[in-house]
Amino acid sequence: MTRRKILSTATAAAGAAAQTQAQSPAARHYIVMRKLFLRNSADNQVAKLSEFLEKAALPAVQRSGAAAVGFFASQLAPDSPFFLALSSYPTLAAYEAAQAKLSADSAYQNALKAYNSAPGLRFMRYETTLLRGFAGFPNMAINVSPDAAKLNRLFELRTYESDDSSSLAEKIRMFNEGEISLFQKSGLDPVFFGETVFGQKQPNLTYMLGYDDWNARDANWKKFLSHPDWIKLRTTPGWSDAEIVSNISSMFLRALPFSPMR
Repeated sequence: MTRRKILSTATAAAGAAAQTQAQSPAARHYIVMRKLFLRNSADNQVAKLSEFLEKAALPAVQRSGAAAVGFFASQLAPDSPFFLALSSYPTLAAYEAAQAKLSADSAYQNALKAYNSAPGLRFMRYETTLLRGFAGFPNMAINVSPDAAKLNRLFELRTYESDDSSSLAEKIRMFNEGEISLFQKSGLDPVFFGETVFGQKQPNLTYMLGYDDWNARDANWKKFLSHPDWIKLRTTPGWSDAEIVSNISSMFLRALPFSPMR
């Protein structure tokens, strides 16, 4: 097959997928997850980046048309300190349009240029992961709590790796057909579920849960693990961890004070 034919076929497939998503009332959003790795140092990277995200990046991303936006700081996680930025888009075309708007946003571009020209390192490195929401939870939930006591909620980001695409598909099916609803019944508060489209350690999926505090996390996970529906799910042939999950990693975060998602 020629290179031109490959590109033509890929373009047609992408167009068909975008059309299908646009027609679906529960289209699976694309979630962009970016980790910005920092260091606790004399040049105060953490404070400077937090200020830039609040005053320049957040309003610009909202102007660009992102469906949901969130900013988090590592609480208990490898490679800390880092910030985690989340944004979601109904289609890849919507994401591309948002990037074009950011490039043409003079206020944001001027703020970015000023931030990048300041002395010292702005951050150490960053990595970006593109996820696609599950059919059973197609977009990020926006939890803006009116309760001041809950403004410092705890969030857990969990990644499940699988041996191959077939076992990953079974784990995703397990979430869609029972595990997600069981989380909600048990008081575990889902923020998003996504299959990694581009990123590290594939094949894998990542999801985020929110808790009022550490005690609530422990209590609600206990409810979940002892629930008869979970016992039935995990003993279903083909759905045991040994069959469909090869590694689980977890990290804990807090929403930054200005984050719309909290």
